[in-house]
Amino acid sequence: MRVSVIGTGYVGLVSGTCFAEMGHSVDCIDIDISKIDLLKSGGCPIYEPGLTEMIERNVSDKRLSFSTTFDSVKDSDAVFLAVGTPMSEDGQADLKYLYSAAESIASFVPKNGIIVIKSTVPVGTAAKLNEFLSSKINHEYHIVNNPEFLKEGAAIDDFMRPERIVIGSADDYSFNKISDLYDSFFRESRRIIRMTNVSAEMTKYAANCFLATKISFINEIARLCDLSGADVEEVRTGIQTDSRIGHKFLYPGPGYGGSCFPKDVRALAFTAKQLGYEFKIVEATEKVNQEQKLYMLKKIKKHFGSLSGKTFTFWGVAFKAKTDDIRETPAIYLAQALNKEGAKVKYYDPIASNNFKKFCEEKNINAEMSDDMYEACSESDGLIILTEWKQLRNPDFLKIKNELRENVIFDARNLYSFSKVSEAGMTYYSVGKKES
Repeated sequence: MRVSVIGTGYVGLVSGTCFAEMGHSVDCIDIDISKIDLLKSGGCPIYEPGLTEMIERNVSDKRLSFSTTFDSVKDSDAVFLAVGTPMSEDGQADLKYLYSAAESIASFVPKNGIIVIKSTVPVGTAAKLNEFLSSKINHEYHIVNNPEFLKEGAAIDDFMRPERIVIGSADDYSFNKISDLYDSFFRESRRIIRMTNVSAEMTKYAANCFLATKISFINEIARLCDLSGADVEEVRTGIQTDSRIGHKFLYPGPGYGGSCFPKDVRALAFTAKQLGYEFKIVEATEKVNQEQKLYMLKKIKKHFGSLSGKTFTFWGVAFKAKTDDIRETPAIYLAQALNKEGAKVKYYDPIASNNFKKFCEEKNINAEMSDDMYEACSESDGLIILTEWKQLRNPDFLKIKNELRENVIFDARNLYSFSKVSEAGMTYYSVGKKES
């Protein structure tokens, strides 16, 4: 099939490249000329393991192309809208990029063309977009919702081996066409779920908000463990063996970040209010998460008292491992809070350092980048672990001790054990773990 993808951000670029990998002809379109020039020259605007190599392979095989014009839409079986839907100040999703993209393609959509909303959009958006386009397209077309369920750092595997494909469609023609597009992704069993457009929109928000709630839940359990003397690792093991609960998204940490969970949680709460409903669980999930981002600050202040003139080292500034995404990362909130207390920050991240540096410069955050994880600890009063990168999991604690001014580690990811850190003569703080 011939496919056009509007938007070369995280979702659009991964989706378009993976469609090409499965033999489809794909044109990825973006109005950002510099981004398209980068892609045409063999570069990649985002970090995702394996993506650059897959792009190069499909461009070489002439299945994948990049452009700043919308001409390919005229010959496409489906055009995917994969533009950003950022969060407004009041929490609702800002759909200006979606409507702008829809307007740009309107004159190019062929008869019986299928417009697929891949972006995460509020419940009811498909109906409103249809109303918007009905005066701009003078022939029959179809609007389909096809929400993505990709994890940053594992997006290619998620797309190539999907657990399920959700297709929101009001007619058989568009459902069958998009279903056919995904058929080759299923070798063992076909897990394509058909539903209405509005149900597909709700499904995306329900999934992300439920996962976010699991994270906030285990973080609150961890806080209770700190107060009661229980060990959250033992508790987590005890509950994850229950098949009704499972083991995913039950790792305590510094709170969730990224482009999806924070935005989607707030957007669903906003949608509920618009409908006259108070979504208490989702609102509590957001409140707990905001508190969790500064939970380790309480332990830091309790240990040191005044933080004025202190320096702290962050290991990891990406919101999670295997990505360079710093959107809503806990590192931002903690750095700002430490600056407010009169402390400065040094940081190391194997991938996201440059993005964090740019952000800190824009927001006047006092933070210094280091290219070496141990060098980042030099003349620092404490080490704070914020991202679960694999290369941070088995460090040389004696080397850390020799670099730090004060021998203390604040582990917001629970990567280490008390025994190993204590053997090195260092003080160790974690999230909900028993001191043993």
